[in-house]
Amino acid sequence: MATLKVLRFDGPDKADQAMKVLGSMLTRHLVSVADAAVVTWPQDAKGPKVKQAVNTAGAGALSGTFWGMLIGLIFFMPLLGAAIGALAGAVGGALTDIGINDRFINDMRERITPGTSALLMLVSTDAPDRMADEMRSLGPELVSTNLSHEQEAKLRELFEA
Repeated sequence: MATLKVLRFDGPDKADQAMKVLGSMLTRHLVSVADAAVVTWPQDAKGPKVKQAVNTAGAGALSGTFWGMLIGLIFFMPLLGAAIGALAGAVGGALTDIGINDRFINDMRERITPGTSALLMLVSTDAPDRMADEMRSLGPELVSTNLSHEQEAKLRELFEA
């Protein structure tokens, strides 16, 4: 079962570093990632920025281009079909919400202050201690999780050890 975890970092680039650590753990099969997002707010920026791991608008545009071009070939207008398909796919992809709820991401975005960042991840792992060991050097603070109180307390202990 995938659990939602939000880690806050004191530094605008540390969540990006944590995302790289998460990617490394993924390639070593220590975690399974359903979705992830990084929220950063550099000191000199006007507000926080969100980068989601899954770009549904881009995937929708690519799929829509293919199907639009295919249908356009049938009616001898492949370029028009591709353009309409790309537009429809991008709109459909942007409206699709998979993984971490966009409303939850926006709520976490509001909690980030200038000079900090956060990693939101929907992951499952059989080795939470190894995950905590690899993230600990970045100084994360566990902000939110959907675990039970006992499991959350154990996870906090792992990150604070």
